[in-house]
Order: sequence, then C-alpha cells, then structure tokens
Amino acid sequence: MQTASLGSGSMNRGEFDEMVPLPAAGRVFTATRRVRLGDASPAGRLRLDACARYLQDVANDDSRDAGLPNPTAWVARRTVLRVHQFPQYLDMLTLRTWCSGLGPRWAERRYSITGHDPITNEPAEHACIEATTLWVHVDMQTMKPIAVPADFASLYGEAAAGRTISARLHLPTRPGDIPTNTTGWPLRFTDFDVLGHVNNAVYWSMIEEQMVRLRSFRAPFTVTLDHHDAIDVGSEVHVAVADTDAGFDVWVTTGGGSVGAVARAIR
Repeated sequence: MQTASLGSGSMNRGEFDEMVPLPAAGRVFTATRRVRLGDASPAGRLRLDACARYLQDVANDDSRDAGLPNPTAWVARRTVLRVHQFPQYLDMLTLRTWCSGLGPRWAERRYSITGHDPITNEPAEHACIEATTLWVHVDMQTMKPIAVPADFASLYGEAAAGRTISARLHLPTRPGDIPTNTTGWPLRFTDFDVLGHVNNAVYWSMIEEQMVRLRSFRAPFTVTLDHHDAIDVGSEVHVAVADTDAGFDVWVTTGGGSVGAVARAIR
C-alpha cells in the first residue's frame, strides 16, 4: 500500500536503485528461511512474491527485536529487487537486513539473501538476491507520513553511516503513447493484509505472470516497483504491460483511475 504523495519524477537510474554494501559497523539483523512448497514455482525456483514476503517478515522481525514502538506503522514506497541467481525449493537461506539511509519521515532498508554451502551448511560468500525498500513511517489512524521514531537514529543510524535518501519516485505513472496490453486482475480475500489493503507481495505476483509469458526473461535481472495509492477491497484492478528491449514495464491501476503501483523489469 502507499501513503500520501511525497513527490514523483521521470525515470533515471542512480541513487534510488543503489545497493550499498553490508556496513562495517552498526545494527545488522540476521534470520534464516527455508524455501518451502508454497514459495516455489512449478520449476522449483523461489517466486518473487514469496521473496517479497520474506523481506516484509524480516523487516518486521528486526523492528520488533529493536523495540520500535509500532513495527507495523511502516509502508513500502519503493522496492528494488536484484536477482543474481534464484534459490531453489528446500534451499536454506540466510537473510540479512540493515538501515542504509535516513530521511525525516522515511528510511531505506537493505537486504541480502544468501544460500548455504551444501557441504558446510554455512552461508555462501555472495548473495543470490539483493534488495532495498524505502519504508515510510505513518500515523496508523490517518495513514499520513510522520516523523520517524525519536530513537530511530540511535538504533539504526550507525549502519546508515550518514547516508540520506529522498522519497521521490522515478517511474512514470502512465504509459503515455507506449503500446500496452491491459488485462483485469481479480482480487481475492487472501490478497488483503491486516491494514485492509492489497499486500505488497501481490504486486510481485503480477511480475511473476510476466516472467511466465516472457520465457527469455531470466536471472540476472533487476525489478524496481514503486507503490502509489493503496488498493482497497472491492476495487477493479487493471494491469497494463509494455515490453521493452531490456524487459518490461507494468502499470497497476484501478477502475477509479488511481495508480496502485508501477514496475520496471530490466536485464
């Protein structure tokens, strides 16, 4: 879901999709997950929607472990997912997450997912998936952005190492004159989370559908997904897709004309 507008702009690659390295000092939260049956595609690879749930869960676990006052009061504004190699069914994964940038009402969280060495069972040296998410701190009553908690910088600032970030989005909210193929996306009861809106992971299911269609689009690749307006129960959802030389673009809109999300996938 998404909060009130914080500004948007035209697409350009740069700071917004930067993957900063693991910090030399500061808080790094670590967890493990095994790729289970409900997380894997028919071919056995980890699906993107399942990966998105892993990221949500480890972020929430870290916030609770750190003692933040309301770990649920953060909504995703942008996620960049860089897949170097897909984990497979029953693989054990180590997930690491840390704060990689600060803003007045938001913060960036980095993630690194590594597989395990089949002999030593230790985490591999290089990540198979890397990600960043820009999380906005919100008032749970109004869902409007508010200042990050008072002790946030003391908990996470060392890992961020003074890096500041913008909440500006970069993907165009409309396809313009680009030819698109538009289909409906039926919403299910299971698509909605405790906030009453379509969960972030559902948008990654829409990306998965395009990967099934474009068999040549395989790892390594990067997907940037910008969240705009929340999609509520009863909404009529449309997914418009435009293929590009490097991959594809996706626009998720509702019958009322609002933009739920925009994604760009490139190899």
